Amino acid sequence: MSWLKKDPLQIIAFQSYGTDSHFYARGRALEDESIDLEANNTWQLIVNSWKRFGTDEIKHVGLDLKLPNNNILKATTDRKGYFWVEANLENLKSLTNDEGWLPFELSYNDVNIKRTIQNQNRFPGELLIPSSKAKFGVASDIDDTILHTGVVSLLKWRLIYNSIFKSAKSRIPLEGSVEFFHKLHRGSSGDNANPIFYVSHSPWNLYRYLELFLKQNDFPKGPILLRSVSEALKKKELGDKPQKQKEILNLLKTYPDLPFILIGDSGEHDPDIYIEVAEKFPNRILAIYLRCVKHKKKMLRVRRLIENYSLTPVLLVENSQQAIEHAREHGFIV
Repeated sequence: MSWLKKDPLQIIAFQSYGTDSHFYARGRALEDESIDLEANNTWQLIVNSWKRFGTDEIKHVGLDLKLPNNNILKATTDRKGYFWVEANLENLKSLTNDEGWLPFELSYNDVNIKRTIQNQNRFPGELLIPSSKAKFGVASDIDDTILHTGVVSLLKWRLIYNSIFKSAKSRIPLEGSVEFFHKLHRGSSGDNANPIFYVSHSPWNLYRYLELFLKQNDFPKGPILLRSVSEALKKKELGDKPQKQKEILNLLKTYPDLPFILIGDSGEHDPDIYIEVAEKFPNRILAIYLRCVKHKKKMLRVRRLIENYSLTPVLLVENSQQAIEHAREHGFIV
């Protein structure tokens, strides 16, 4: 059994989202490899990267999820250690704070499992239920949208280098992005608490890395929605949609009364995904902001894609100030 190994066990709860009547949480049960998120020397960064992808999963084990009202939900991890908890409940908003965050606690439900961190079989988690004050939601990419990764560099070498040889604390957000996101979060009234969802094609293995980056740089708190390594490597069937697109579509279905702003970059597939989403939900997408990348062919392709598109406002921006001015003109922010 995986839990007979020496490393202590942990449960990582991924920040998720739900509604007043629908609870949905996910995460992963793993051995704790003691990754030092504060490390900044080259060798330790290499070791950390190895640990992130060389995980020891705790598979096929039962978990308990305890809500603030002492309601207990059950889950079982799959062969990769992932778990999902989904339930239809009542009055979940009554358990949230002013920003809409609902805290819960996870634990292994096998009494024979003793080797958790400091022998404390209790692991925190949170779920976002958007505030009733929210006027819209924001779904944003991370790579080259708020964090420079070099995703369009030759053979993506810059992306690989940055992910392995730079700590989350040393990464610098793209200029003005923090200010823009806080303005969107506060909205037109200044206290709307509009929910921010960070949607990326990065693997779940980088969850804590990206979570620390967002927190360290004071981005608005929001669910971080990634994908598994197996999803990234899986051969796509004809008509199968990218995971990022599936996540955004699920957000729109989960919150049918909430319009959305989509934010990405022009380097990869964000323009195609966002335009297809807007065509499927023509009255739900308020605007699409695409950060320009330094790649002539990619920029030319995107400009051709949007030049005759008028269903939803699409803005190619060189910097965050351009997006801020556009959002202010359209009444999204003050």
